[in-house]
Amino acid sequence: MENCPHLSLLNTIMGSFCSWVWAYRNYLIIFLIPLLLLPLPLAIPTKEAYCGYAIGLMALYWCTEALPLAVTALLPVVLFPMMGIMESGDVCMQYLKDTNMLFLGGLLVAIGVEQWNLHKRIALRVLTIVGVKPALLMMGFMGTTAFLSMWISNTATTAMMVPIAQAVLEQLDSSEAEADQLEIDNSQINSGYEPDEKPAKSEEAKDRPGNGHVMSIEEGEGLAEERRQIRKEKYINLSKGMSLSVCYAASIGGTATLTGTTPNLILKGQIDELFPANGDVVNFATWFGFAFPNMMLMLVLAWFWLQFMFMGFNFKETFGCGGQVSEKDRQASQVIKDELKKLGSMTFAEGGILTVFVLLVVLWFTREPGFMPGWATVLFNKDGKQFVTDGTVAIFMALVLFVIPSKLPSCFCSGGGREGEESQKIKAPKALLDWDTVHQKMPWNILLLLGGGFALAKGSEASGLSVWMGHELAPLQSIPPAAIAVLLCLLVATFTECSSNVATTTLFLPILASMAQEIELHPLYIMLPCTLCASLAFMLPVATPPNAIVFSYGNLKVVDMAKTGFMLNIIGVLSITLALNTWGTVIFQLDTFPSWANTTRGPP
Repeated sequence: MENCPHLSLLNTIMGSFCSWVWAYRNYLIIFLIPLLLLPLPLAIPTKEAYCGYAIGLMALYWCTEALPLAVTALLPVVLFPMMGIMESGDVCMQYLKDTNMLFLGGLLVAIGVEQWNLHKRIALRVLTIVGVKPALLMMGFMGTTAFLSMWISNTATTAMMVPIAQAVLEQLDSSEAEADQLEIDNSQINSGYEPDEKPAKSEEAKDRPGNGHVMSIEEGEGLAEERRQIRKEKYINLSKGMSLSVCYAASIGGTATLTGTTPNLILKGQIDELFPANGDVVNFATWFGFAFPNMMLMLVLAWFWLQFMFMGFNFKETFGCGGQVSEKDRQASQVIKDELKKLGSMTFAEGGILTVFVLLVVLWFTREPGFMPGWATVLFNKDGKQFVTDGTVAIFMALVLFVIPSKLPSCFCSGGGREGEESQKIKAPKALLDWDTVHQKMPWNILLLLGGGFALAKGSEASGLSVWMGHELAPLQSIPPAAIAVLLCLLVATFTECSSNVATTTLFLPILASMAQEIELHPLYIMLPCTLCASLAFMLPVATPPNAIVFSYGNLKVVDMAKTGFMLNIIGVLSITLALNTWGTVIFQLDTFPSWANTTRGPP
């Protein structure tokens, strides 16, 4: 008993110390990690070890997020020149390459689409077509979200779609509750009048004229409570399934286009940096030809899995097969129509944005389609040089948005005379896109992240670290390529659950490129599937911003997302593996080792 005060004091001190450590954890990580990794460059004073130190430091900072991701991406500007790996000018050049311009141009067009609510009009128009039956509604939300995520950010798409989904489900729930209550009230009224309608039913009924009516009320209350519980459970599951369908579709849809999500652009930049003679093997058209069918396959399989998890396979109920449209469906459908009505008729600005967007996509597809010479090859790209790239097209169309007015120019001769001169003063409309909007909505940190990744890849090459790692991974040559791809996909899919997809691809792709060269495997055979798998972050709320958005609505638990997302990760890896070994092999000739990757590689 005498030791109790001492134990209490010790517990208090330990509790305070743990609280202090947790509160200051980021500062501790920032200062301790460089010290813990310091023995590596001190014990092995070579450029390879110095570069390994820098990469290890950045990897741990990225995984722990002790520093903002974009700030960590700037470390090569300081570390590589000080370690004698690269000159400062060469490092800084990595932060604004052609891939960054492609990303910037694509985002500028996406910001224009968001500013004028064109994405919302498209979403609502699609939802009015598919209807509000649960399975079809989920299919509509997933298809619309995936399509929009191909062109605008996954986060913006999710943030727009989830409130619409919740509003429709709330309307369905309240309409069904009203229908149930009306049915119960009608049955009570009928029960109350039944003795009068059938007076000769029995003498016992005559002796107890009000008894049947009282029993009907009690039964109605019990039935109402039972239906309320069933309905509550049903719409909780529907809400979970619909929320997850939106965030999963956003992540899946982003994989379909080269500009859909940042890891795709990182792959493009790494391939162009590490293999400059690749002949533009990864461009918008070739990426779309490979990734879009895979996206569709993953989307359908994800829809089936979510159906199984949250709705079951009662096709008559979920699809509305064989039944008429009920009043609750009409009311829920009206919610979508009302939202669409609020947008009004299509404006000149929306039409202008849509025209620019469609023209951009057409120019991307036809620049270098692969099966025939594109317009860039015929007009600009001569002697095997890539004068015009996808980045050129993206920036050009983005610049167009700054010069097209958002309204048709008004007639300058209207409003003559001095009366009402102030009210009729001619004022030019603003352009489809202005710099204040860009400054507010542009995620500038992603440009630094891309640059940091390219600097790491260049540093690994300049220091000889990539060559050394390739030699160390040479024993993998005895494993079948398909097995290597599957194992690496599972590794990346697991790693990306606890790290950003940008950091994951930035760290893995240079290593995978070196390994592919060493074992004489087509670099894209392992870099391409691992890039797609970096977007398969389905299990945790913190894995991606779309996951965090749907989790913030409060109807999901971590276990719901984890058990649903685990199977989706497996489905995604299998789908990507299938795509890789079928149409992917045809598009990229993955069954051969390309000459542009066959560089002379001496021992380190």
